[in-house]
Formats: sequence, C-alpha cells, structure tokens
Amino acid sequence: MLSILIPASNEAAHIGACLDAVLRSEGLAHAQIVVAANGCDDETAAIAKRHTAAAVQKGWELTVLELPAIGKIGALNAADAAAKFETRAYLDADVLVDPALFSQLTQALATPDPRYASGTLRLSAAASWSTRAYARTYAKVPFVTDGVPGAGLFAVNASGRARWGAFPDIISDDTFVRLSFTPEERIGVCAGYDWPLVEGFRALVRVRRRQNAGVDEVFARYPALANNDEKRPVGLRQMLEMALRDPIGFGVYAAVALAVKFSPQSTQTWERGR
Repeated sequence: MLSILIPASNEAAHIGACLDAVLRSEGLAHAQIVVAANGCDDETAAIAKRHTAAAVQKGWELTVLELPAIGKIGALNAADAAAKFETRAYLDADVLVDPALFSQLTQALATPDPRYASGTLRLSAAASWSTRAYARTYAKVPFVTDGVPGAGLFAVNASGRARWGAFPDIISDDTFVRLSFTPEERIGVCAGYDWPLVEGFRALVRVRRRQNAGVDEVFARYPALANNDEKRPVGLRQMLEMALRDPIGFGVYAAVALAVKFSPQSTQTWERGR
C-alpha cells in the first residue's frame, strides 16, 4: 500500500492530467492520494476533487487538503500528516507517470532496509526553442543519465522516511531527501515519468539559479549529506563531444550556466517551476 503525496500551488492547468495518469496506475490494489492545495486561488482543489469518484471506483482514496499559502514545504508536511501508509511517494503536480511506475516503486521499496526509489526520468516536450535546445544537452549530463535523480518524483519506504522528521524549511526538498540516502540505497525502476523543464531562457536561468542555491543550502546546513553526493561533473571531453554533436543545444545550456554564474543573485528563496 502506498500514499502518493502531491503538493500543488495554482496547478489548475496540470493537476487534472497528473491525477488522470496516477489513476491509470496498474498493479496496486489500494493506494491513497493526498493533494495538498497550497494557497491556491484557481481551480486546483476543485479539479482534484472531481477525481474522487474515479479513485473510489478503483478502490483508492483521494484526499484534497485546501491549505492557506504555507509554501511547498508546508504543503509537504501537511500531506505527510494526512498520509495513512508508511511507504510514500512525493509527486510534483505537473508530472505524468507511467501506469506501471507506482507498482514497481512499491515492489522496490518492499524491504525493511532504508530505501529511496524513483522512475526513469523523461523530459516532457518543450514549447519554446530555447528550452528544447537546453533539454537536449540537459538530458545527457551525468546527473540525469547516472544514478537516480528523482526530479519531480521520489518515493521512500518506512525506514527510509524515518531518516528525517518534518521537512525542513529549505529550497530544495528533493536534494535533501535524495542525499539522505547513500547511492547504494537509491533504486531506479524501469517504468518512467514525464517531467517538464521551464519554458524560455530567462525562466531557465531563474530556476537553475534556484537549484544551485538549493544544493548550496543543503550542503551548508547538512554538511554530512555531501558524503552521499555521487554526482559526476561534466568533464572537458564530454563537453567537447556535446558541443560537436549539438552546438546549438550545448550553446544554450552553457549560456544558462554562464548567466547564472555572472548575473546577480535573487533575494527570493523560491521561484515557481514554470
């Protein structure tokens, strides 16, 4: 049995498709879905509630929490408090999962040993040319191709969830959780999911800056977690190969990295993913 926890803030454009995909899941007799609608002033909660009958017909439970604007971390903690099962998956509201994914995750986590698991990440088709170009190179960096990145979706078993209490008030909850496990404790399953990058060059810079700040914050506040970071940097040879194979894609990717490095830091601790 599995609790699927979905923090959502003004996700009316995405939550319906996300829940449709979740409810197409196969191989799980019973599961709980918790949508934590955080400070929404759109139809996120209403759209989520429309999936209640489909969940009941499947033998699942769907709970929609209508919360004040308490941020993603507050939404995660509220969803955790409502979770009924010890095995838990944390899912972004703009992610689309394969039907076999949650069944495979549950099987992978069926051990008393602490485990973290995720599926095979696929980048969603982008609308803007800059994001399409950026994605071609991003999909080839070691963070994506090696290990279990868990961007947009990760799951833990009971002993894994016991690694931390409430989610701390940090920028990058996914980095914090991933690095709470050694590389040997992270499991990747074959079933996949579609995860979107942000659209447009400026948005890519904003989010990349936020991602970097989030990783730096985790290392500063929890230095021991750095021991679990197996991420390989992109080497010179690999960069040259990327540049030769796709000069436009590599150029956009490099331009985003340079813009993050040399542009002023934002004073905000959170940026919307889109």
